[in-house]
Amino acid sequence: MGTILKIRNVVFCIVGLAVLVGLVSLTGIGTRLRGLLTSDPPMDEHGESTLLAPQEIKTLKLSETARKNLHLVSKSAKPQTYWRTIQIPGVITDRPGFSDRGVTSPAVGTVAEVHAFPGDTVQPGEKLFTLRLFSEYLQNTQTELFRANKELQLIAETKARLDSAAQTGAISATKIVELDNQARRQQAAIQGFRQDLLTRGLTPPQIDAVAEGRFVSTLEVVAPPPRSFTSDQQAEPLDKNPRYEVQELRVDLGQQVQAGQLLSMLSNHQNLYIEGSAFKRESTLLAEVAENSWPIRAEFSDDDGSPWQEIETPLTVRHLANSLDLQSRTLSFFVPLENQSRSYEKEGQVFVVWRFRPGQRVRLHIPVEEMKNVLVLPSPAVVREGPEAYVFQQNGDLFNRISVNVLHQDRLNVVIDNDGSVTPGLYLAQSSAAALNRVLKTQAASGVRADIHVHADGTTHAAH
Repeated sequence: MGTILKIRNVVFCIVGLAVLVGLVSLTGIGTRLRGLLTSDPPMDEHGESTLLAPQEIKTLKLSETARKNLHLVSKSAKPQTYWRTIQIPGVITDRPGFSDRGVTSPAVGTVAEVHAFPGDTVQPGEKLFTLRLFSEYLQNTQTELFRANKELQLIAETKARLDSAAQTGAISATKIVELDNQARRQQAAIQGFRQDLLTRGLTPPQIDAVAEGRFVSTLEVVAPPPRSFTSDQQAEPLDKNPRYEVQELRVDLGQQVQAGQLLSMLSNHQNLYIEGSAFKRESTLLAEVAENSWPIRAEFSDDDGSPWQEIETPLTVRHLANSLDLQSRTLSFFVPLENQSRSYEKEGQVFVVWRFRPGQRVRLHIPVEEMKNVLVLPSPAVVREGPEAYVFQQNGDLFNRISVNVLHQDRLNVVIDNDGSVTPGLYLAQSSAAALNRVLKTQAASGVRADIHVHADGTTHAAH
């Protein structure tokens, strides 16, 4: 009986001890639960948190197909000099004395025929109009030229007959001298009449015919010759082989015209102006830009650049207007623009298509500050998150996010400080930085780091 009581007491002790241990465990679990529910991190015996800070993931993995879908291109980062610019609106305009040329009537007459119509192209010397002349002045000039030419012939014949008599002394030598003087006077008159007819539009063969008595009753008005003067920047004639486009007709068939009356307007848009509109407070800056011939970058509306060539001649400010527009209160400045063209033939006629056209809008980037030893990227190559800015370095399929310091940003470019955050020579993504940042966040949320390789045996190592 005593033995049974001893065994029972031992069992009760063991059970009690187990219950006590269980209560202690439950108390610890409850404490942990309360800590989790109250967002209090677990502490060690020194009162410090035992949780490790999560490691920020900065690398993402992108397949080749994904890179193609994003049209992703990476280029080497190279320090360079960049000009900070301001944007000023502008418009393409005709360049006075260069772009348009008027064709006038050389004499009084009627329009007998029109050879070139609006949209047609002509080269120098090609016929534009045929005029039927009834100018009394032109008819008198032709008559006087014919009479003077005949008088010169009579003087020459008379002198030929009297030469032998003068040599024998039958007549005085003074008579021969008088005939020579008359011949010189007629030659001077003939030269004057011929020059007058040349200015009226007659050709040398036509004038030779008039001198022989075949008067001209119709006159061909042709396209003007190339300009012979030069610009202040070129030593060669501006027009070597121009092709004019008939822009406008100012007369009708059968219309009577006066000498000097405008018949048509021809255009050649090879040389144009970009007219910028700036505020008066920007005039000092623009004067400095013009004086130092700092290059200007231009963005043309409705112009994607294809299939045209790159503009080779640097764009610089030629001059500033010295008066303000009364309505807009803006100051105009002018940038010479050399145009590009291509032609095609249809129904035997050649037509010209110009790249730049008067009235086309332009956005001018005027340089204001030179920034040296900086990294320049396209705007889509940088993504911002609050005060932070990031770029992505490509290493095969992996893209590493790098925090950078942005010095300047505009609509097209971002200027990054070359402070060592980006090592020169690294290949940086030139676009889709925002998309890459979203992919990085998605991969980080999945819990699988893109820069860690997991092998079949369970071992891991960082990506090379």
